[in-house]
Amino acid sequence: MLTPRSLKTEYAVRPLGVDVNRPRFSWVATAPGYGATQTAYQVLVASAPELLTPESADVWDSGKVDSARTFGMEYDGPTAARTRYYWTVRLWDDQASEWAAPEWFETGLREEGFGSAQWIGGATDSAPLLRRGFTVDGTVRRARLYASGLGYADLRLNGQAVSDAVLDPGFTAYDRTVLYVTHDVTELITAGDNVVGAELGRGFFGLTSVNVWRWHQAPWTADPRLNARLVVEYDDGRVDEIVTDESWRITGGPTLSDSLYTGETYDARRALPGWDAPGFDDSSWSAAAVVEAPKGKVTAQAHEPIRVVETVDPVEVTEVRPGVWIADFGRTVAGWTKLSVTAPAGTTISLTHGETVADGNVVAENRHVDGDRIQRDEYVAAGNGATETWEPRFSYKGFRYVQIEGARAEVQMRVVNSDVSSVTQFAASQAPYEQFEQAMRRTVLSNLHGIPTDTPFFEKNGWTGDAQVGSPTMLATLDLARFFTKWLGDIRDSQADSGQLPVIVPSSGWGFTDLSPATEWPTVYPFLLREMYRWYGDERLLREHWESLTRYLSWELGRVEDGLSVSVLGDWLPPGYGNGPAPEDRRLTGTAYLYRAVVVAAEIGELIGQPNDYRKAADELADGLNRAFLDREAGRYRSAEDPDYRQTSNAVPLAFGIVPDDMVAKVAAGLAADVKARGFHLNTGCLGVGVLLPVLTAHGYGDVATKVALQRSYPSWGYWFDLGADTMWEMWEDDSRSRNHYFQGTVVQWIFENVAGLRVVDAGCERIVVRPDARDEVNSASIRTETIRGRVSVSWQRTGRVLSLEVQVPVGTTAEVHVPSAAASDVAAVPQSFAGEPTYDDGYTIFTVPAGQWHFTSRSAP
Repeated sequence: MLTPRSLKTEYAVRPLGVDVNRPRFSWVATAPGYGATQTAYQVLVASAPELLTPESADVWDSGKVDSARTFGMEYDGPTAARTRYYWTVRLWDDQASEWAAPEWFETGLREEGFGSAQWIGGATDSAPLLRRGFTVDGTVRRARLYASGLGYADLRLNGQAVSDAVLDPGFTAYDRTVLYVTHDVTELITAGDNVVGAELGRGFFGLTSVNVWRWHQAPWTADPRLNARLVVEYDDGRVDEIVTDESWRITGGPTLSDSLYTGETYDARRALPGWDAPGFDDSSWSAAAVVEAPKGKVTAQAHEPIRVVETVDPVEVTEVRPGVWIADFGRTVAGWTKLSVTAPAGTTISLTHGETVADGNVVAENRHVDGDRIQRDEYVAAGNGATETWEPRFSYKGFRYVQIEGARAEVQMRVVNSDVSSVTQFAASQAPYEQFEQAMRRTVLSNLHGIPTDTPFFEKNGWTGDAQVGSPTMLATLDLARFFTKWLGDIRDSQADSGQLPVIVPSSGWGFTDLSPATEWPTVYPFLLREMYRWYGDERLLREHWESLTRYLSWELGRVEDGLSVSVLGDWLPPGYGNGPAPEDRRLTGTAYLYRAVVVAAEIGELIGQPNDYRKAADELADGLNRAFLDREAGRYRSAEDPDYRQTSNAVPLAFGIVPDDMVAKVAAGLAADVKARGFHLNTGCLGVGVLLPVLTAHGYGDVATKVALQRSYPSWGYWFDLGADTMWEMWEDDSRSRNHYFQGTVVQWIFENVAGLRVVDAGCERIVVRPDARDEVNSASIRTETIRGRVSVSWQRTGRVLSLEVQVPVGTTAEVHVPSAAASDVAAVPQSFAGEPTYDDGYTIFTVPAGQWHFTSRSAP
């Protein structure tokens, strides 16, 4: 019998503030045994959990729906604003399951919006504090605070934070979209006098630090402001509302300055104890001013908030010279420092954050931002004799080390990132593989702050090319359904009227002509949409973005010259080219990435029933690329600018299926030969690094790929880690500018797919391939991942020529399992009666199996 578990609405468990018109339900169907399939489902929605029966469901009953789908089911009932709906589901295989334990979702403001609330702010000499008192005169049944504070809002109610979210709401193109957040504040409301308050930070909305990306001149740039609506519902049916208007009070608080690039200055002498609680005298404060609303559409924030996810003590604190200490936390992260200090009034303690130390100082330099203050927080002590504790709220840093000056202080590292769930666990007998996987995971998390960034130290920008190469690994490691849905919306918001997309998203306007056009970067748009379908089966996302996607590709195809796409970035940062672009003709990779983009767009169109000519466009691009760069006699791709053999120029066409069939073997052999000739070293930048090892493995050179992966000398991942790395670096060189940069760490995709052997093929993990074909120098590997259909796991180990392979397949997924063997007769499957008859091809016995826990043994694994 099937059992429905893990019920979610819009990819979330019990989401508050759902604004979509038809929220989608999902569940995981589980069952013991083999071959279980869901044949039908029934969803009930009610106003209370006790009403969730077919006889009493008072909101919606889907009826019995014949379908194997377990996700993407659209709710077709009423969705009143600010209303909680309870739901459950039962499933059928041969018989009906039990009803699942009830779950709920709660709608946001929807068509009501913020009602009479107005955007408020005012001129202050520091980060503004805003407050409003109100009285509660009954038993509160429910209270919700709907708020958008730009750039960031630290929201308070009766002296307490309304949530554990930080750097909230998420960063967007504020002239297109503004996010609000829903908070359940029922437990914070008290009888009698109450106070709701907010301290506002600048974020990217009001950034004033002069920088090369022109965030200080963005079209939305303005001083911080707040829009809020607090709705208090009483047991007797009454409803009170407190909204932002001129009745609120405002003053400048103790945060004298805040910048995402330069850090914060906090003067504790200006602190106002109790300002956010009843009984505080705010008569000296000014009346808040009604200010201009941002131009963007205000909508509910649906992606995960940023949170403090871990607190870490330093592994060592050294006094490098009198009055100067450096704390080493032993790991490289994104976040900030929590300070505890006892010092005389007016003492300024500075905290300078950086990833490296040189000449007795933490290195904190950023040539892209004006001034010499980078990643430095300053705390001015109140000097009341007690231990003072403080941490910033409106900026984050990339760092491992903190330099402390002004007074000796205790410090802790606060690790801060978007609070996405980890879905994958990996292990292997080869320790570097585990090391690389953990480092890549830390690096990716360090670069998730509402958008996928390129470095938490220097830029904090959403470089599209980084996500282009990194998204397969990222999606295989973390649950990014909500996160990437949000960022795809940012991509659409950033589109110019011409259809062009910038190289960073969101953008202030920078990136349309600066380091652009760079085809390999914004072609992430169709690719990421397709990846979201591969992992989550999200057809709605494809439909919602189709019009914007086609406008973008029309712009890209419209600038093709002689069958080639001009690009200015290319294979960024290969070994020996620390200034950025690779030496080869960038039209090669530009055209290849545009080819893949239009192939992917063709697939998207077919999935959603939108006719298109993208396959014809792809053929023309492949012809143009091969005509310009394929040397058929030599069996390699080259350009006139090449100083030597360029691995990316050959690996990318092989990976994308551009190489003519009669040339594939020769091009692959040439690629492997070059890697060998270099002593098993790569010469790829960010575009080639993620495809080099999979391409080598796919064409029979898995041993070569393994030697590259396990290389310890420059350039290699092992070289970094022998230098003390714990994250992936931006450059192969030992003086890498950024040491928390994921785009060169995509070796992990090969580790997951070829070493562990798990490949998700399509349609929300409807089909997977298990094929551990990179087994050189490793005796065991395992991977376990929670997919939208349930748990998938692969584990193999080898003793001599005997290989044991365990595979767990969830309901709704079919697995094609490739067992390495000299002959099909050398492989045993348990249970054989359900595994069916295998086929044999190229050294693998291949079974196609449905849901269940499977065990395969090969007597002749090479």
